[in-house]
Amino acid sequence: MSRTDDLITLPKLLSRITALSPHLPGLIRGAVLSKSSNPRKRQGLDLRFEQAVKDNPHGVAVGFEGRYYTYQEFNAWANQLAYYFISIGLKKGDVIAVNLENRPELLVTVLAAAKIGVCSALVNTSQRGRVLTHSINLVEPKLLIVGAELVDAVEEVRSDLNLNADKFFAWADQDTHKDAGTVATGYINIGQELKAFGTDNPPQSGNNYLNDPLFYIYTSGTTGLPKAVIFNHGRWEKAFNAFGFAAVRLNSNDRLYATLPFYHATGIVVGWASVVAGRGGVILARRFSASNFWDDIRKHDCTAFAYVGELCRYLHERPRQADDRNNKVHVIVGNGLRPSIWKDFKERFGIDRVVELYGSSEGNVAFTNVFNFDNTVGYSPVPYSIVKFDKETEEPIRGKDGFLVKANKGETGLLVGKITKRSPYDGYTDTSKTEETIIRNAFKKGDAYFNTGDLMRDIGFKHAQFVDRLGDTFRWKGENVSTTEVEHILDAFDGIAESVVYGVEIPNCDGRAGMAQLRLSDGNHINDMDFAVLAQYLRAELPAYAVPIFLRLRESEFEATGTFKHLKTDLKKEKYDLSQVGDDTIYVLLPGETAYQPLTEDIQKGVDSGAYRL
Repeated sequence: MSRTDDLITLPKLLSRITALSPHLPGLIRGAVLSKSSNPRKRQGLDLRFEQAVKDNPHGVAVGFEGRYYTYQEFNAWANQLAYYFISIGLKKGDVIAVNLENRPELLVTVLAAAKIGVCSALVNTSQRGRVLTHSINLVEPKLLIVGAELVDAVEEVRSDLNLNADKFFAWADQDTHKDAGTVATGYINIGQELKAFGTDNPPQSGNNYLNDPLFYIYTSGTTGLPKAVIFNHGRWEKAFNAFGFAAVRLNSNDRLYATLPFYHATGIVVGWASVVAGRGGVILARRFSASNFWDDIRKHDCTAFAYVGELCRYLHERPRQADDRNNKVHVIVGNGLRPSIWKDFKERFGIDRVVELYGSSEGNVAFTNVFNFDNTVGYSPVPYSIVKFDKETEEPIRGKDGFLVKANKGETGLLVGKITKRSPYDGYTDTSKTEETIIRNAFKKGDAYFNTGDLMRDIGFKHAQFVDRLGDTFRWKGENVSTTEVEHILDAFDGIAESVVYGVEIPNCDGRAGMAQLRLSDGNHINDMDFAVLAQYLRAELPAYAVPIFLRLRESEFEATGTFKHLKTDLKKEKYDLSQVGDDTIYVLLPGETAYQPLTEDIQKGVDSGAYRL
């Protein structure tokens, strides 16, 4: 399909509006309610969940590994935990750190905390070492709640955490609603403690408002260690209305399969909010498995699932089966579905609607594919602009009048979201980091826009296509990778003097794979490097998705600007191509291997052809 074919015309739009006519009441309701900015109106997760309990008390709310909880049961469990939180002194405005894999205990913890106005900091479960220490200490939590499956990671950094010894709590890795089980020494068994408490809604519940924090979601942003993004009840409410009623449109007979980690907004905000709005069920999977995916869908009678582009690509790469269309899935919601497989994926698995979306945990602009067009992140109701930018400096271009210049229809530009009362920018816990992402005096004196760092293409009628990410962050395996964070880890390794990290494209892979150019310390040579130790070190210090796949070693100084900013443009173009890297040596970390090895022409051909599952 050509770029012109993706442009949306008035006849195309009108035809979709006609098809949506039966759903117009929900669409209008969702659109109106999602724009609410009344700071005195009660709203948020706890209130909406309790309303769902009244409407569908005996319907399945949460399922996991063969066990199911009705709305009434799950709410009662959360109430017990909320009362326990109150008994140990937690109150509205406090923060707790939560480090659990996808399982019911994660959701019940977040819901219980929300009921009493406590904010849950949702720690990325793949974090280790100093990154994990930073993420927990950053939010100054009153306590840490960890799943038994992640106790080892916490123990590695426990002495560095700013928490007293009696502030470590754990859930056993089993059905703790039925049997609290046992936890490691040094941790309070939270499942055991809450059993003595009542199951009625606590009096504090339902008293959250627009700007009250619901949880923190960690993001790499554009530089440095993870930042904690404030996600308040008002933003969750907007998602509840926009996705629940206008876009995804589930009902009490629907079940959404969720394999995406719930420390990300796509899972805990878009997915869960859509389910609660429809009074349906969310079926949790601890992690994604391409081989078991459709069997689980069928086993649990799922009618929807949440995705990122990599998930769909993995499913699409599986050998075709006669029963590919033997499923009840009618809608999927997520981001990053590649245009190259979009239509074929829908046809192969019999999916009616793809609710592709665009947004960020910290951002104030979002798009949703409400009208079910192909190859688009959809429509945005909030004020935004796509502006011209300088490819070399990766900065927006200002015209002779000093203001930003809008890109033409069909042209790629930088997406910026206007900061208004109805589309506020909450930013990060670090106000200086927040200010760095704001463009002031963008189109007129005194205005302010959030710089998304993303390239988009205007395809008409407030619809856009996602093109790429700018700057020091790239996306791989559905995760944002901070180049600065990885550089800090690499630079701390003995023998490495300097590193430059960037993302490179691999044919038929979503996102960009990590690659690092390394300059060795004086007196060190390539033959002196222990590439098995380096790989082991990186895997211990970084999440798996952030470990560079390729290394480019050189002994001369790196090219840099006058302000010592590394030049990455040529590095990204040359990537791991042996014909373009000159005298530099390329190493690769292949799947299943424990050490980086020299890249050969045969291995490069295998990477480009998809012979290795990177």
